[in-house]
Amino acid sequence: MRAIEIGQFGAPEVLRETIRPDPVPAPGEVLVRVAAAGVNRPDVIQRKGFYAPPPGASDLPGLEVAGTVAGGDAAELAAAGLKRGDRVCALVAGGGYAELCVAPIVQTLPVPEGLTDIEAASLPETVFTVWQNVFEIAKLKAGEWLLVQGGSSGIGVTAIQLAKALGAKVIVTAGSDDKCAACVALGADHAINYKTQDFVAEVERLTGKRGVDVILDMVAGEYVAREVKCLADDGRLAIIAVQGGTRSELDTGAVLRKRLAITGSTLRARSVAYKGLLAKALRDTVWPLIEAGRFKPVIHKVFPAAQAAQAHALMESSTHVGKIVLTW
Repeated sequence: MRAIEIGQFGAPEVLRETIRPDPVPAPGEVLVRVAAAGVNRPDVIQRKGFYAPPPGASDLPGLEVAGTVAGGDAAELAAAGLKRGDRVCALVAGGGYAELCVAPIVQTLPVPEGLTDIEAASLPETVFTVWQNVFEIAKLKAGEWLLVQGGSSGIGVTAIQLAKALGAKVIVTAGSDDKCAACVALGADHAINYKTQDFVAEVERLTGKRGVDVILDMVAGEYVAREVKCLADDGRLAIIAVQGGTRSELDTGAVLRKRLAITGSTLRARSVAYKGLLAKALRDTVWPLIEAGRFKPVIHKVFPAAQAAQAHALMESSTHVGKIVLTW
């Protein structure tokens, strides 16, 4: 099979097309003939040498794919309601940048009705992550306020739409007026240009000094202290990345007084069983929203897989709104 590998750690240009042996599905796995694969920030971090795959996972980048079932134990597939030729999308721990990819059956979902392979490939990494952190861990409820840092990212556009579809009120931050407008068009109630506005003061103003109930944070660093100020009593801060650094100083007295919860999580190294439970929740709750048109993938640009370096350069430019996808 053709694949895109990381020749050495470094700039986007280290990504190169290669030929690899076809993967063989183990018990409990499905072989997917990949039509499209999503590009995500963790792929960039892995390319730079700072995010190694978990033990046993492919060294190839790529955490989400869409395509057709090409192999696997027939009985296991049948038990999951799958057969050869079915259109599926899957969350994987690596190996997505290839013509063939193996995925745990429990992390494989049917392509939602009405979506293309490109749209389906943009779903798993962001939808699993948002569902896990915003709804399973932070337990966002209808009527509550959610603040999303980086609303125009793949994670951000997913969080906006899911939170709104499930009855929450959403504030986002973004780095330009155009990005803010795009977030509002997707359903955000308010968008803050963090380059020209103080998001702490704006959150206070927009919520009548009450604060928000949940924050989805991909920045960390010095943002954490400011986010503590933004949270309402019993607020929850979910940190999922550290683009702003790993060191934070914050008012722990405010954490006590407000009864705040600060959580962190990564998904890639979690057990297949855990991710299977998330997949079931998505099938039951999120897939109907997609098929009803209440949540739609946002695709910024599609590249042929051979142009993965250009896709990574675009990701690092942070000029995109929504997802970047590779196709074979």
